[in-house]
Amino acid sequence: MTSFAIQSRPALRAARLGLTALAAATLLGACAPLVVGGAMVGGALMVSDRRTSGAQIEDEAIELKAANRIREVLGDRGHISITSYNRSVLMSGEAPSDADRTAAEQAVSRVEAVRSVLNEVAVMGNSSLTSRSSDSIISGRVKAAYVDAKDMQANAIKVVTERGVVYLLGRVTEREAVRAADIARAQPGVLKVVRVFEILTEAELADLLPKPAKK
Repeated sequence: MTSFAIQSRPALRAARLGLTALAAATLLGACAPLVVGGAMVGGALMVSDRRTSGAQIEDEAIELKAANRIREVLGDRGHISITSYNRSVLMSGEAPSDADRTAAEQAVSRVEAVRSVLNEVAVMGNSSLTSRSSDSIISGRVKAAYVDAKDMQANAIKVVTERGVVYLLGRVTEREAVRAADIARAQPGVLKVVRVFEILTEAELADLLPKPAKK
């Protein structure tokens, strides 16, 4: 998002708390939204990103370019967050009118390398700082719950929350997608969960995971 996210039980508890605090603390920092205006694998938690390094770099570039395009189109109107994952873009936040919402989507869709755009921008006034802080805390809770889960690869899923609605992005199997949505839905403050996943087969996932070293 122009955002931009295991051990002993005491350490795990500390990690959980740290994730929640980090989410809130970064609301207005490098992981804050663009403001236009105002799997189990041998029981071990993997920490690798399922995108290629090239795709990760492209996603960062898409987010920056999209941010600039929206500023050019809307100026200081609205509060729109841009999240790119494997070149698929999620737009969330608020725009003052349908025309502004559409213009922002068209601007983002013209960014080089963008494969698809999901426009979840609401036509309404900008959300308050209190609302955004609450959203960051919810995202932190969801991420911490993924770390707690023994059958989840927490780093494979990106979490975005807007006004209590949790969006989940990543390259996952249907099994993982269902599990991730169920965990997110169980967290306090979550009003709705929207899956924005790229679904992999179990075979495709196996190809992505590191192979055991030969003895």
